[in-house]
Formats: sequence, C-alpha cells, structure tokens
Amino acid sequence: MKERIGFIGVGLMGHGMAKNLLEKGHPLTVLAHKNRVPIEDLKKRGASEAKTPKELAASCDVVILCVTGAPEVDALVRGKDGLKAGAKKGLVIVDTSTSEPTLTISLAEELAPLGVTFIDAPLARTPKEAAEGRLGIMVGGTPEAFARIKPVLACFGENINLIGPTGAGHTMKLINNFVSLGYGAIFSEALALARKVGITPKVFDSVIRGGRMDCGFYQTFIGYALDGNRESHKFALRNAHKDLRYFVNVANARGLVNPIGSAVKNSYAAADALGYGEANIPLLVDVIGGVNGLEPMHPAKRTAAE
Repeated sequence: MKERIGFIGVGLMGHGMAKNLLEKGHPLTVLAHKNRVPIEDLKKRGASEAKTPKELAASCDVVILCVTGAPEVDALVRGKDGLKAGAKKGLVIVDTSTSEPTLTISLAEELAPLGVTFIDAPLARTPKEAAEGRLGIMVGGTPEAFARIKPVLACFGENINLIGPTGAGHTMKLINNFVSLGYGAIFSEALALARKVGITPKVFDSVIRGGRMDCGFYQTFIGYALDGNRESHKFALRNAHKDLRYFVNVANARGLVNPIGSAVKNSYAAADALGYGEANIPLLVDVIGGVNGLEPMHPAKRTAAE
C-alpha cells in the first residue's frame, strides 16, 4: 500500500509537491490554512484536510513539512496540538524547510524514544520544478530511513541524495544557499559599479551570459536588472537573510573563520532592514545601488515599501 502522507505548507513550493504526491497515488491530508486557494485545489484533486498537526499526525504514515524556517518547524512539532502530540510509533516526519541543523538534531533525538523518525530533506530548485516533480533533495538521516522515504521523495524530486546523518541535509542546504546568494551579492555590487561608470545592464549581460560566470542562478537573477521582471527569481530577500543567518550560526558553532559569509549575510540584512524583505532577491541590485547613490533600475515599478 502507498504511504499515507500528511503535508504542512502548501505554498509556492509545497503545492506542486503535494499535487505530485496525489498524482502518484498517495492518500494525502493537508493542514488547514487561511490561504484557501491551494487547499481547495488539492481537495478537489482528492486530498483530505486536518484542522491541527496533532490530527494530521494521527492519520498519516509520513508527514512532510514545507514551511519558512526553524521557529515554524519547532511550533508545528512541539506546540499545543502539534505533531508530537499525535505521533504514533512508525511515523516519519520529513522537514523539507530550510531550517537550523541544531533544531533538526534536537527534534530527532526527542522523537526517537516515541518510535518516530525525524529527517531533514531540504530542497533545491524552484516552484516550477516542484510542479514538474524535478526538485533536488538533500537528505539527512540513517540509510534505513532514507530507503523508506526515497520513493515518497521521488514523487516530486529527481536528484535525491543522502548527504549524511540527521542535520546533514539542512547543513548542505545552507552551504548551497550561501553559494547561490553569494552570487547575488557579487552580481549586485558588480552592477552598481558598472552603472557608476556608464556600463548598462544589457552590456554587462552580454559579457557574462555564455561565459564562465554564467549559471542558472545568474539567468534568473538578472531578469529584474534587464527588463524589470520582479518575478524572474521567486525567493524573498527576507528568507534569504534568514538562511544566511542560519549559515553564519553553523559556521560560528564550528569556530569557522567566515568573513565572506558574514559579508554576504549583511548585504541581505541591509535589504531586509531597508524595507525590501518581501521583494524577491533580484531587487538586491536596487538596495546596493541605492546605498551608492543610484536610483532604482525600474522606478516605474516600485513597490510601496520602496
């Protein structure tokens, strides 16, 4: 029989993932949410709805979390009517959020005596790949837990790797995001200098695109600078700031000298502090440009926060 799946967090990424689970034949229960559009869509496709995490855990074999970060995960597991309260022996909780590895390890240790397995499986790629079932997934857990959960993850992922023990998946995700968001910080500073000396984004792109500095991240990130497309890379600056704080926390806990990590984090911290938190990360070019005396690249499309 197919594993009975509970899903919490059917937002931009989660909706596509949940849809694929239904299409692959898994019984699916989703957690109630004030945003009814994705919930109602999934119910029309055959999903059930639970009112609390406790209720959801009690009726499922596997629960998948796809939420913002560590505080949300902690509350969903340990809170009143949380997953722990409804968990039964044999339940597997899979956290696909970008969270703190220390919390992941703590939750796994706390749930193990109950016969509940907690593993981390953060995601790479975008909502587009989530809908297509082509996400990259970095798993932290035992080989036995990985073997059980891999067929479930394969419903929405195509590049699924066991990184190491519990917490390793989240650590790898933070490293991955440091690299990609580091590109964003570098491109933003480079574009600011280019504009200062009269080099347009179009000319800048003509040099970078197709060269050794080109990559998938660049091709979506540059969309706003080139033509004002604020949706070219859907990832909020506030979430980027959060991920980089987690990365710096891990580095600090290990005594790592990480001057670049701290500098990249501060670029996104500035964006958040200046009111750009809800904007997508390509708007970092306006933040760095602004502190250097440059006008927004596409002022006709400015948001209220700007």
